[in-house]
Amino acid sequence: MSTPILATKLYIPPPRPAIVRRPHLGKRLNDGLRHNQVFGRKLTLISAAAGFGKTTLVSEWVSGSGLPVGWLSLDDGDSDPARFLMYLVAALQTIAPEVGKGVLAALQSPQPPAPEAILTSLLNDLAAIPHPFFMVLDDYHALDAPPVDQALTFLLEYLPPQMHLVIATREDPPLPLARLRARSQLAELRAADLRFTAAEAATFLNQVMGLNLTAVEIDALEARTEGWIAGLHLAALALQGPVYGRGDAAAFIQDFSGSHHFVLDYLVEEVLQQQPERIQTFLLHTAVLNRLCTPLCDVLVPDNAGQETLAYLERANLFIVPLDNERRWYRYHHLFAELLRQRLHQQQPDVVADLHIRASIWYEANDLELEAFHHATAAQDVDRAERLLEGRGMPLLFRGAVRPVLHWLGSLPTAVLDAHPSLWVMYAAALLFITQTAGVEEKLQAAETALQGRALDEKTCDLIGHIATIRATVAVVRQDVETIMAQSHRALENLHPRNLPVRTAANWALGYAYHLQGDRAAAGQGYSEAIAISQSIGHYIVHLMATIGLGNIQEMQNHLLLAVETYRRALELAGDPPLPVACEAHLGLARIAYEWNDLATAEEHGRQSWQLTQQLENTDRLAATDLFLARLKLAQGDVSGAAALWAQTEQAVRHHHFTLLLPEVTAVHILILLHQNQVTAAAKVAQTADLPLCQARVYLAQGDTAAALAVLQPWRQQAEARGWANERLRAMVLQVVVYGQMGEGDTAVSLLADALALAEPGGFVRLFVDEGLPMVQLLADAASRSIATAYTARLLSAFSTSPAITIPQPALIEPLSERELEVLRLVAQGFSNREIGERLFLALDTVKGHNRRIYDKLGVQRRTEAVARARERGLL
Repeated sequence: MSTPILATKLYIPPPRPAIVRRPHLGKRLNDGLRHNQVFGRKLTLISAAAGFGKTTLVSEWVSGSGLPVGWLSLDDGDSDPARFLMYLVAALQTIAPEVGKGVLAALQSPQPPAPEAILTSLLNDLAAIPHPFFMVLDDYHALDAPPVDQALTFLLEYLPPQMHLVIATREDPPLPLARLRARSQLAELRAADLRFTAAEAATFLNQVMGLNLTAVEIDALEARTEGWIAGLHLAALALQGPVYGRGDAAAFIQDFSGSHHFVLDYLVEEVLQQQPERIQTFLLHTAVLNRLCTPLCDVLVPDNAGQETLAYLERANLFIVPLDNERRWYRYHHLFAELLRQRLHQQQPDVVADLHIRASIWYEANDLELEAFHHATAAQDVDRAERLLEGRGMPLLFRGAVRPVLHWLGSLPTAVLDAHPSLWVMYAAALLFITQTAGVEEKLQAAETALQGRALDEKTCDLIGHIATIRATVAVVRQDVETIMAQSHRALENLHPRNLPVRTAANWALGYAYHLQGDRAAAGQGYSEAIAISQSIGHYIVHLMATIGLGNIQEMQNHLLLAVETYRRALELAGDPPLPVACEAHLGLARIAYEWNDLATAEEHGRQSWQLTQQLENTDRLAATDLFLARLKLAQGDVSGAAALWAQTEQAVRHHHFTLLLPEVTAVHILILLHQNQVTAAAKVAQTADLPLCQARVYLAQGDTAAALAVLQPWRQQAEARGWANERLRAMVLQVVVYGQMGEGDTAVSLLADALALAEPGGFVRLFVDEGLPMVQLLADAASRSIATAYTARLLSAFSTSPAITIPQPALIEPLSERELEVLRLVAQGFSNREIGERLFLALDTVKGHNRRIYDKLGVQRRTEAVARARERGLL
């Protein structure tokens, strides 16, 4: 008598009335089937924990394939090898009714043949099927039978090419997966692949479940569940219920966690209650950890084999996620972890603090101080947390821990902070670190109040020095030189000699003050020292700031190649995504790219700087970036765009009282006015500011070369005396133009040779190009005298590729007459003097006389120069 077959085990689960289509997963599954015969891989394994939609996905995929499908839904009863093979044959017979009849007979005999013989017979029947087909084994995790695993391994080894096996399971089956993977015979989908994307979550919640959630609510719920389909489904059920049926979805999503009763019931029933007691203990006690590894688990659960248990949890897909390829570190699915923690607090509240302390001790012993700090705070051990926060020579907040530090400090009562003044100081430092300067002084004053009456021992003096360092750093943001200097000196007087992290921050602030004062040598030395110390102790924020400062000094000293290397190093230090202060490095690279005439790169770095400045609070860096971009627009020929951006920036600078930016605001304004040929307006603006280069440029536009020279000479001498290489070079280049306009060509070219010698190592281009046509003529003259031949050729070629920007020229002493204009037009057309005379009925000497007067009035010496100058002035 044959054993009855439960037909429902062979049914392909019918599609639900509403379903989220997942074509990208279907494509991935299909990609594993291609082969030069029929199928490219023997096995598709879909392995993930409960609730990830494995069955739904497989049924949809195979049903839409157009191929015959055998389906078997397994349960624990199928762990019997004979029963398993009987149902397997029954499923295959839904494709080909004659398959396995001999196998069924053999299985029902009192003394069945050896398993290998039975399987060989089945394989022969399968090989005779003329068309490709699928065989699906669903819920394979329900089996616990090595003989079944061995039988399936044999089938896979000799599987006919037209058959493809699909296994859906909550845990990896003990099959030769590594060998199949190495032979490219295995296709896999796992939890990371099966999670709903944000778009799929939106479709499921609003279309399938009939909710009306906003995009923000969907994103929050998707992030909360990590795309876990069962979690989303259960959340949707709750939102459909009477409690949340009145539109209070946002409150539910905010509160939704592993403790929600739908999730709780599901997980308890499906996961926890099915585990042995030792596994439940392991899960509960290790739930306090955000990451799990064998040695750490052994500390928390000493009577449980951590490595063996972790391996079991992964095989069982118990909501555990490997964090590395070596399977050393894991974490629990967030909702699962929350459930475990809640049950731990309910069932064993007395052990929670002890578990955290043990974890903290282990992490500290393994040099993982941030994790040690986290568990100390969770155990509410303030003394231990304070010690860990101070770090071993480097406070944690300087090592990327600012957010958890702020979160913890913000949770402490004022009385606790008052009892630990160093925590007030750390609170202020953390706020400063994330550029929230508004609350810094309040925390510093609270620290000073808490310190009152305490003996001035080493620790108290060190805290006083730390407070002064923070105040100096806040003053840096405001560019308040006096406060920076005073507080930096106070800090260095009080800080302990071994407190290198804070001392190097004070030294950096002092260097910045020298920078603002124009003492570039002292600033550069201070930055270099701060870099060396901060690098040696791992103080990456001071390392970053000092690196940017050193780049500024190198740039101002015309060492552009060195500055580029330094700025790029700063960007590496800033990380990805970068800290907002990296805007300074991008702005420096933008300025240098501009100077090298790479306007596209200059604009790219300028925009990156602009984006980063949006994250800074109450700083002038946005305005500084906008002023650079206004200069860039001038170089691109967009005078109106530059003017509009300048007007917007000028208003912001005055509104926020960014006084140190006012000289640059004025300088850009004067340049814009000169490009608009508003020389009189530019002169009025120049009179209001002590900007020698701008004043000289205005005098030059007015034709007053003597006044321009009178301004430039003392400024150049001052720049040379103070070691300001960039200002000296700019003054020299402008002097070259002035001498050229004065008709002192030899003096101009001689000075130009000196300027070229200074500029060539840095690769300056725009410094010369921005002077327009007068510089073209002077460079051509220098080239004709074999002065810096290659460099001048490069500069001259840059003029032809740069947007035409008209540099205003001195007004003509005497305008051209009508006859002179007629002669000039014919000269521009290329007619010779004789041809011009014939056309205008003039004698040759008369034509030559007109030419001489035209050259004098235009301030040129050759026909080509006359034509170029006339076109520049709009005469042609």
